Amino acid sequence: MTDDRSFASASLPRHLLRGAAGFGALVGSVALIPVFGLVSLVLAPLGLLALRGCPACWMIGLAQTISLGRLRRRCVDGRCELTRETVRTERPLT
Repeated sequence: MTDDRSFASASLPRHLLRGAAGFGALVGSVALIPVFGLVSLVLAPLGLLALRGCPACWMIGLAQTISLGRLRRRCVDGRCELTRETVRTERPLT
């Protein structure tokens, strides 16, 4: 998507890796308080950075990454709808 409001990643594995890092840092920041004290809360901003601001933003990005190239929003005369994009694959001549 070329839209500025896109949260999609370049690939699904990259997006899942960002999610694992982000959620791991958020959970770790709270879970490590008994061990390292309040210093462990330094991980929370790193987790939010990996999730691009919030867990909901990451979930939106996951949906966009999965549907990237498959769904298109088309608006005609003030009416918008999602349509399935036909993917054309060309086979090499052998």
